[in-house]
Amino acid sequence: MGSVQIVTTILAAAITAVAVGLAVRAVMKMTAVIRLGQPAPERFGDKGARTRKMLVETAAHTRMLKWGVVGAAHWFVMVGFIVLSLLVLEAYFEVVTPGGGLPIIGHWTVFGLATEWIGILGLAGILVLMTIRLRNRPSRPGNRSRFTGSTMWQGYFVEWVVLLVLIFGFVIRGFKVATDHFEYPVWATPLSHAVGAALPAWTAGVSLAALIKIAISMTWLIVISLNVTMGVAWHRFLAFPNIFFKREPEKAAGSGLGALRPMMSDGKPLDFEEADPEKDQFGVAQVEQFTWKGLLDFSTCTECGRCQSQCPAWNTGKPLSPKLLVLSLRDHAYAKAPYLLAGGGKDLTGEEKATQEQLAGVDVLAMAEADRPLIGTAEEGGVIDPDVLWSCTTCGACVEQCPVDIEHVDHIVDMRRYQVLIESSFPSEAGVMLRNLENKGNPWGAPQNTREDWTKGLGFEVPRVGEVDDFEYLFWVGCAGAFEDRAKKTTRAVATLLNEAGVSFAILGEGETCSGDPARRIGNEFVFQMLAQQNVETLNEAFEGREKSKRKIVATCPHCFNTLGNEYGQLGGEFEVVHHTQLLAHLVAAGKLTPVQPVDGGVTYHDPCYLGRHNRVFAAPREVLGDAIQGELTEMPRNSERSFCCGAGGARMWMEEKIGKRINVDRVEEAMSTGAKTIAVGCPFCSTMLNDGVNGKGAGEQVEVVDVASVLLRSVKPDAPAGEKETESVAG
Repeated sequence: MGSVQIVTTILAAAITAVAVGLAVRAVMKMTAVIRLGQPAPERFGDKGARTRKMLVETAAHTRMLKWGVVGAAHWFVMVGFIVLSLLVLEAYFEVVTPGGGLPIIGHWTVFGLATEWIGILGLAGILVLMTIRLRNRPSRPGNRSRFTGSTMWQGYFVEWVVLLVLIFGFVIRGFKVATDHFEYPVWATPLSHAVGAALPAWTAGVSLAALIKIAISMTWLIVISLNVTMGVAWHRFLAFPNIFFKREPEKAAGSGLGALRPMMSDGKPLDFEEADPEKDQFGVAQVEQFTWKGLLDFSTCTECGRCQSQCPAWNTGKPLSPKLLVLSLRDHAYAKAPYLLAGGGKDLTGEEKATQEQLAGVDVLAMAEADRPLIGTAEEGGVIDPDVLWSCTTCGACVEQCPVDIEHVDHIVDMRRYQVLIESSFPSEAGVMLRNLENKGNPWGAPQNTREDWTKGLGFEVPRVGEVDDFEYLFWVGCAGAFEDRAKKTTRAVATLLNEAGVSFAILGEGETCSGDPARRIGNEFVFQMLAQQNVETLNEAFEGREKSKRKIVATCPHCFNTLGNEYGQLGGEFEVVHHTQLLAHLVAAGKLTPVQPVDGGVTYHDPCYLGRHNRVFAAPREVLGDAIQGELTEMPRNSERSFCCGAGGARMWMEEKIGKRINVDRVEEAMSTGAKTIAVGCPFCSTMLNDGVNGKGAGEQVEVVDVASVLLRSVKPDAPAGEKETESVAG
């Protein structure tokens, strides 16, 4: 060992010792913070499915590859980081001696070949990612960037570290080639040999380049260890457990979509019959009241902004960015952590749990952070502004796009639950809707004895449950389908088509009440459970004696479809629920409904969030429309998984949209840009919002918004009266 190697070995050992010591301290701190969260025992079930999903999502990059070039580039960088960590380890042998290498595998040609090409592709990948970040930097004039709000220096720092580590990997190999210490042939390592041809035969160069590579790597580790909220770096480690512990690993819709997580207290679903606000947790009022998985979510955020770029609120000038919400909660949790770890915190009555002695040594900044309300205006020092909380439509676009499976919607609704149930703080106009649900069983406050008025004048009898001995499907009409003028036309069209196809069905009539979706999404879990338990009891009675596969329900509202199919199981209601477009597609394919008259003028289809993104029903409505128009559907730029919300979800249907551009107008402009004369929908909320948007644009005579069922009915029965334009005002 020469003098150069002695110095490089000492320096490499010193910086590594510092970096490893700081990293251990950082990991212990992060673990302590995450453990502050509430229990989530359900996250440990079905470890096999969780392991499979984690490996598929990471190794196959199933979420990232939805973004094409970005996903592919990121995959090469990820693989490079994992595999080429072996070359960082090898550098410790190279600082000691120029001919050093990894034991056993270090001399295999296949190892040299693999690491060479992973390095080359990793270089290409990181250069692509750096270019994309620079082209999308928030400071660029006129640019609405998904990186807005991200800590940009951290992204640049991580990317430059990756680039320099890869470059110095080839510099080390180049010096080995130049000094005849390289064991791999030219055909396996062409770039290394090309670099070697340009470098001098300097033996010390190997050890010095190896030291620089180690120094860069350890500097990266030191920096991220001193910045435990640096998600753009820490996600490399945290993504694996965060994906492993996702809520429902086997669910096609992804974790956090479809059903909401039940309202929990101490790791158990809350029982309202026995619940006590002084003993049981009602929603989330403090950051430590999120589960440990929630705190892991916040720590894992990569600040990539994919959620932000897809969010309808953010894209229409609202203050909500799913990314910034998560980052605010993350920063608050870590700033408050010293106070919490010292034993501080408020009990459910608002009393301080710690003694003065416990808090005596806590930093004043942590104490100040502890006094901030979780929800509050800037003047109140709130972590999350109320306008941010109430801008969410729960459309799930953020959850769909997140590459590390953060469950934004669950966290937002948990905060809403506390605001509604304990603070009684929510947009005032939504209070009317909640009172109507409690007193009338529907959000419009319509009389219950008018639920069956839509059946009048149909020309055939609509059977009620209890009046017929048997039926194949229970037709869940829903509140909109029973009371709202436009939706009633859809209800009549579906009933007509089912009758035409010879499908045996029955309705509950006045026995039906609201599914509870708007109450649950606004955060009023109490009203939701009251309505849901009533419906579960009614439905169980209607299906008495039938196994689950024969407890079939067809629903026209995706919100009812989602609630009945995904959430009623939490309350003892197990049913096979289909959306009307799925049943109609089946009936057409089976030859029980035959389109005869093509619908002309061009048709585009708007994917309802709770049908498409939340429940993966994309094909059925398109199949129905394709048969009805006997041609190609005109797709909007944002469709299927990336469909843009109408603005009505999350109980926003009953709240005023006062900030920024109206979401429904944005969507209508996109639909109209296709040139289609018909905008087909599969949801009564979407129908209302898009109709209002069309009328607001003064285009009611040129463009029609109509349900998929009505489009099909026009083709199957061209003379049916349900073909009239659906441009009337909202009922009641």
